[in-house]
Amino acid sequence: MNEHAILGQLVLGHSLMLDRERRVVATRLTVFPERRDASPDPAALLRELLEVWPATGDAAASPGAMPTLGAASPAADEGPVTLTLREVAPAAHAADPSGSKPRLVPAAATRPAAGSPILGGPTAATPLSLNIASEPWLRALLTLRPPPHLMIEVPAFMTGDDATAGVLQALHAAGSVLIIKGRPLTELRRDLLPCFRHSLIDLGEERRSAGEAPPAGVERRITLIQSGVATRADVDAAFARGAVAVLGWPIDDALPPSAPGKASGKGVGPDLQIVMQLMQRVDREEPIDRLEAVLRNDPQLAFRLLRYLNSAAFGLQVEITSFRHALMMLGYKKLRRWLALLLASASPDPALRPAIHAAVRRGLLMEELGGTSADAEMRSEMFICGVFSLLDRMLGQPLATLFQSLPVPERVRQALVDGTGSYAPFLTLARAVETGLRTDILEAAEQCFVTLEEVNAALLRALRGARELDLT
Repeated sequence: MNEHAILGQLVLGHSLMLDRERRVVATRLTVFPERRDASPDPAALLRELLEVWPATGDAAASPGAMPTLGAASPAADEGPVTLTLREVAPAAHAADPSGSKPRLVPAAATRPAAGSPILGGPTAATPLSLNIASEPWLRALLTLRPPPHLMIEVPAFMTGDDATAGVLQALHAAGSVLIIKGRPLTELRRDLLPCFRHSLIDLGEERRSAGEAPPAGVERRITLIQSGVATRADVDAAFARGAVAVLGWPIDDALPPSAPGKASGKGVGPDLQIVMQLMQRVDREEPIDRLEAVLRNDPQLAFRLLRYLNSAAFGLQVEITSFRHALMMLGYKKLRRWLALLLASASPDPALRPAIHAAVRRGLLMEELGGTSADAEMRSEMFICGVFSLLDRMLGQPLATLFQSLPVPERVRQALVDGTGSYAPFLTLARAVETGLRTDILEAAEQCFVTLEEVNAALLRALRGARELDLT
């Protein structure tokens, strides 16, 4: 019996939830049944999700100690606004003795250190918002009393009957964060108002104007998360209306002009030039002394590279202490993968945070999709392909221009510049998963000759890997 059979009965999509500081505050997972008339086992789905977003003992013991997402304060730079929840234990990786891709193993709960952008440390988890796109299945899942560290989206039309109201009140009493999705057709029952922490309103349904205050005597206790934003102007307007977060990000919209010294259409910033120079030297397999000389010009980049290499996402069982040590352990080809990650996340510009997170998730998903049929070199190239797919957005230059000075494998160049080659269908699939459109995901998976179970398992592994990288 296949213990992960549930993943073959679903279509999963994901998107980012971001606050006004452009920080990722949650991951939204959209779940469709593969067949519209099917009723997959909701308990099996919860088991799969809890492998990626596990709850610690502290989480279960203190349901009342949940920080809430609020508007940015004047001291926002001292620490981000957080959307949840409870401390979530990261998963660890163990290196496969055969030298192949690291395998996931259970990890003990780890308390994050102070200073995390989400919960206190680089291993802290980004919360999950669960969007079940099937009313009967959502009702079945709610009766299972999902653990309180998973946020649950509840369509507004489901709040009218007494049976559902009782379930929602019980979940609220247990500490669950509930999000009401859409505008109710009638006034929301007063006994349900305390149950919802946030409302998720599509831009097309929005009635409030920017800066509009609530009516006299009315206090808004349910904060707004805006979906359906298509441009950066939409994002700015949503926050001006008082939204505490937006769902998704208009990556394809024109990037705003960057500050001096950061990436822009006029050229690549000096910090990014150092990474590009290092990639060129690694591609030529230059001696280690010359490579180290490049990193000495920017100690901060050297620190970030070592931090990535020592993250749980990499899965090494020994601590990497220097660039020379990294090269000895990995070799030139494997090191190229992590330099690609460093390049994609090197810009300090806050406006680029959403693109950085999206690019890294694409890279991790493409690498996981190649896990069953591709060799180690191809998987590494597929990771680079996904990470570099938004490099033009981050650096403000066409990819064809960037690749004249940045060495990339030919199959990566074909996919990103020409839209051809063996990696192009997987890039299309990764983009479809981001849109969360069921039909697009099914069609793209068919073009890649991968099953839904393979796609969904790859996505969950990729999201786990993204949680284990500190990109802020």
